[in-house]
Amino acid sequence: MEWALCLAALGGGIVAVSLALRLWVILHRGVGVPRESLSVLVVAGSGGHTTEILRLLGSLSNAYSPRHYVFADTDEMSAHKIRSFELDRAEKYPSTMYTTDRIPRSREVRQSWLSTVFTTLYSMLYSLPMVFRLKPDLVLCNGPGTCVPICISALLLGIFGVKKVTIVYVESVCRVETLSLSGKILYYFSDYFIVQWPALKEKYPKSVYLGRIV
Repeated sequence: MEWALCLAALGGGIVAVSLALRLWVILHRGVGVPRESLSVLVVAGSGGHTTEILRLLGSLSNAYSPRHYVFADTDEMSAHKIRSFELDRAEKYPSTMYTTDRIPRSREVRQSWLSTVFTTLYSMLYSLPMVFRLKPDLVLCNGPGTCVPICISALLLGIFGVKKVTIVYVESVCRVETLSLSGKILYYFSDYFIVQWPALKEKYPKSVYLGRIV
């Protein structure tokens, strides 16, 4: 019995170390060779998050296509804004392609931190199979709570050896001196972490300061 427990513990330790090494490799691997087109998973959110991310997308060429939007299942405002944005974009780029997906909201406004853990895990049950199905080249997000399970799922694609997904996080322009909760988490896991105020660049040296971009 003791030998069985020792072997189980040893096996669990080996798996944990292997996953940790794999995660280190993924986080330190360089970004892949540029391609003619990139499949982009765009995380939209309630409030001003969707407005900001669509402004950013509006400045990008149609090489960032197809665009796969994901937002909370109760977020009808984002759904409307995305449809309007893509209709306007189709006039300029007739061959443009996009899809939309919904997942359970990982955190409501003023929701307790303890319950947030459970709702985020619940959201992961939907995020993981969706990200594995889409296999995007790039995840683009700017702070809504929904982006945390999405980015974790994208990271798992690399850990499992399915695909290296580049994660680009753009902190909201509203964040002048402190990061959002999503930003504090994804600062350590994103490939590019972009801030729009110099005060944040001073506090978070890994970040990239490009001025106001949205």
